Amino acid sequence: MKIPFSPPYIDESVVNEVVDALRSGWITTGPKVKALESEIMNLTGTKAALGVNSWTSGATMMLHWLGVKPDDEVIIPAYTYCATALAVLWAGAKVVMVDSGDDFNISVDAIRKAITPHTKAIIPVDIAGFPCDYEAIMALVNEPGIRSMFKPESDVQSRLGRILVLNDSAHSLGAKYKEQYAGTNTDITIFSLHAVKNVTTAEGGMICFNMPEPFDNEQLYKEMRLMTLNCQTKDAFTKSQAGGWRYDIVGKGMKVNMADVNAAIGLAQIRQYDKLLVERKRIYEAYDAAFSKHEWALLPPSHTGKKESSYHVYALRIKDFTEQQRDEMIKVISQSEVAVNVHFVPLPMLSYFKELGFDIAHYPNAFRHYEHEISLPVYPQLDEEKVNFVIKTVVEAYQTIAAQSI
Repeated sequence: MKIPFSPPYIDESVVNEVVDALRSGWITTGPKVKALESEIMNLTGTKAALGVNSWTSGATMMLHWLGVKPDDEVIIPAYTYCATALAVLWAGAKVVMVDSGDDFNISVDAIRKAITPHTKAIIPVDIAGFPCDYEAIMALVNEPGIRSMFKPESDVQSRLGRILVLNDSAHSLGAKYKEQYAGTNTDITIFSLHAVKNVTTAEGGMICFNMPEPFDNEQLYKEMRLMTLNCQTKDAFTKSQAGGWRYDIVGKGMKVNMADVNAAIGLAQIRQYDKLLVERKRIYEAYDAAFSKHEWALLPPSHTGKKESSYHVYALRIKDFTEQQRDEMIKVISQSEVAVNVHFVPLPMLSYFKELGFDIAHYPNAFRHYEHEISLPVYPQLDEEKVNFVIKTVVEAYQTIAAQSI
């Protein structure tokens, strides 16, 4: 039985929505993007939402808006995908990596120890869709001692008066924190809508604005929408209307807008996301029920206290296995044509970040999570038979590798 890792959810409603965009005569930024932004606002309760062409470009743009410079520091976890760090570097700031806690996510204590007068932003990451401790992080940046350390060097930084918290919610659309959907718990939240995400636009991202006073989030949306379109005063849709050709360029903009033909995919998916989330949770619970019977299986956090996952991937850890044993287990699983993954190779283990001077020895929790982790597929198309086959394959693969170690 062949089971891919994360195919997109494409039903007739998706096909029809995309065809509607194609037949409309307008396929780039226009009404479909606006409709998707509205759906994200309705789901999350965010004050404003802006579609962009990727999480990375959205984060880069927002750090540029913050006004970061080469000596400014942005704190991120070492245990994340490379885009978290690359956005910081492309914005022209310095990456400061810190270690993880027990739940894969960034350690709040480690953040505290890493803050300096040069710190301008923190980017927590919701690994596998499980929310970070937003409340603790926001309380930290608002502490009088931390605020007094903050040295603003741009108009935006001066108005904010503290470190910005930009949440990397690439995995966590639909996750909950204190019964509220992710998207409103930090200053800026950015979701990924990449092909493998819970809701996809093939490529894309969504920026949620929840800046405190004196910021006007609706006005900020307008400013950033302009920024995504080269700071051109009229978008292409408006320019295409009769007599609407004249425009101006009012700043150093970027070209990172989302297209309608992409937005159409996500629009059809998010309108049935309540159903799709239930299906993802069904698979998580089936995995939990099966693997909880095995002492060697360390289950990922999914629904604890005030947090609930978006059930993006199932980050199973194999107790006491080495990195080599984990890799061998993945090979055995793959022989049964079950596709699995690893989330993530910590950044300090990647060549580029090694060259920048990062050393995995400084991030023991990140390495510990990584060396034991195997990500199992989670998506609505997995019926009971397929889920049971994944479980059987993983258990048998463990037994095979464990027997070789005796």
